[in-house]
Amino acid sequence: MDGGAPTALSLLKDIFGYDAFRPLQADIVDAVATGEDTLAILPTGGGKSLCFQLPALLRPGLTVVISP
Repeated sequence: MDGGAPTALSLLKDIFGYDAFRPLQADIVDAVATGEDTLAILPTGGGKSLCFQLPALLRPGLTVVISP
């Protein structure tokens, strides 16, 4: 990173080791990171966990995730 604010794509590469998002992930991450109420339904293996983990890294402060 260049010292500026990280982007979703830079965190995806640097922390998670992926070069690209799976289908729908980028839209979901953007919605969550900007504070939109979001319901994301993806199949098993669709990358749902990343959709709350990555925005938690983008937003300032503490993030609490409640997941079954």
